[in-house]
Amino acid sequence: MPSPSRQGSRLRAAVVGTGAIVTGSHLPALTSLRDRVELVAAVDVDQDRLDGFRAQAAEAGFADVSVHTDLTAMLEEARPDLVLIGTPPVFHREQTVAALKSGAWVLCEKPLTLSLAEYDEIAAAEEASGAYASVVFQHRYGSGAVHARSLLTEGTLGRPLVAHCQTTWYRNTAYYEVPWRGKWASEGGGPVMGHGIHQYDLMLHLLGEWTEIRAMAARLVHDTESEDVSTALVRFKDGALGTVVNSVLSPDETSRIRIDCEKATVELTHLYGHSNDDWRYTPAPGAAPPPPPTADVPSSHTAQLTALLDAYDAGTRPPGSGQSARSTLEFAAALYKSAFTGATVAAGEIGPGDPFYAAMHGDHPDWSPKQ
Repeated sequence: MPSPSRQGSRLRAAVVGTGAIVTGSHLPALTSLRDRVELVAAVDVDQDRLDGFRAQAAEAGFADVSVHTDLTAMLEEARPDLVLIGTPPVFHREQTVAALKSGAWVLCEKPLTLSLAEYDEIAAAEEASGAYASVVFQHRYGSGAVHARSLLTEGTLGRPLVAHCQTTWYRNTAYYEVPWRGKWASEGGGPVMGHGIHQYDLMLHLLGEWTEIRAMAARLVHDTESEDVSTALVRFKDGALGTVVNSVLSPDETSRIRIDCEKATVELTHLYGHSNDDWRYTPAPGAAPPPPPTADVPSSHTAQLTALLDAYDAGTRPPGSGQSARSTLEFAAALYKSAFTGATVAAGEIGPGDPFYAAMHGDHPDWSPKQ
């Protein structure tokens, strides 16, 4: 249920981390929805960056943002209803749990946690507090994705048969000079966790439950603990088969999902965000083309924050949380387990006691962090 600290018609929001993702995506989302939410506080370990963010927030119309270098102090003093987290992945679990225990809802950048074990800690904190934590999977929320999911769910496109999910991006050596990147303990994995997760999350959102996965992964270019490329085959509960490619080695960058159904092919091609123009439908011979969407809402943090605020007002679990988000993280763990062990991994088989439950590298001798 909504936090008792809410006053008036606007939620009190705080941001944790004031780097590029917060200034470039979260602050514009908050600004667009300022009739529903008020930014009241910011947390960062860097005082200079905090001061710069406070100035940016003031320019955006949030004149009374308090700044803090300690999360606990901010939660006690500002008592936000909603906490938006944009820090490196290693901090997500601890910061999310702290916010939930204070009674605040959370919207956290991906990955919400570095392992399934950590995710289940957050689920326990949700149950104890009555608040919810949602992970940023903004590609689910554009009107093109909403429309495609509706067509698939209602059967308008017929039964899904074949799917392709491609995140082929390029990251140079300088990208991995940032200390926390490419390391299991701080990033949780390579492109499976930090890059392709948005795209295959959308694929799973569109196609529903998966049942098994077979995968391969490699370090082909970068000197990292984690992989820089992976490929996978996946079987879905309804029988459809899919391929997934996650790469940071691809100079011609693209993000792509294609689903071939009985009555039409639906295809999305974009890079970091989509609008209706990025979606294409090709009807099967003799089949009628599907109807177009009635609105054009780009995928964005604004679109996801809108959905979260709607859930908050209704007192219901927000999208991108709970089992829905856990399924995407479980897919990542299963991909790694299959790639590192050579085994086919079934949905639901990774649980307490499995090394891939506690860490995405599964303590595999060829992949676990070097001591």
